[in-house]
Amino acid sequence: MSAHQSYYPTALPINMSTKSPCYNTAHHASYSQVSMSPPEVSGSATTSGMHSATSSSYAGSASGEYDSSGSSAAGSSVDLVELLNDRMTGAFDPLPLDRGLAKQAQTSGELNAKHRELMELQALAQRRLASTRANFADGMKAAKDVKKDLDWTQKRVSALKTKAERKYPAEYKTANSRYPAIADY
Repeated sequence: MSAHQSYYPTALPINMSTKSPCYNTAHHASYSQVSMSPPEVSGSATTSGMHSATSSSYAGSASGEYDSSGSSAAGSSVDLVELLNDRMTGAFDPLPLDRGLAKQAQTSGELNAKHRELMELQALAQRRLASTRANFADGMKAAKDVKKDLDWTQKRVSALKTKAERKYPAEYKTANSRYPAIADY
């Protein structure tokens, strides 16, 4: 007996219903029929670890998922869209997806609120920065004006001092000895 014996006979094609074709059947004529699951074989169909169609690992043969009333006839018609829809309806639970979408919407709303708050704070910071720059510019202008005034006053005092020293040398010397000049800082 051969170790690699095949237990899967070729399946006969099934006629597809023409309820709502999604594609042009002229170009896809070979797809208009779908083969069925392999027929069941006797219980002792495994040899040397090889599984056959009756094994429980085969998706539809042992679990009874397929409609056995119409699948035994060679020319019976199966609506695959309806079959897949029924299976997806039973297999798909939309509750976790709905919860995820709700959480995503909530997080998105919170993120948008924080983004708006950040934009408002940024606008406030820019307004404060503009007013601080204006105040700094005013302060710098005032400091330059004061420095200019102090320089003019210093020049004027030096000129008066020089004039008084030339015009009244004796009195200037007496006053200078009595009231000495303050040392420069």
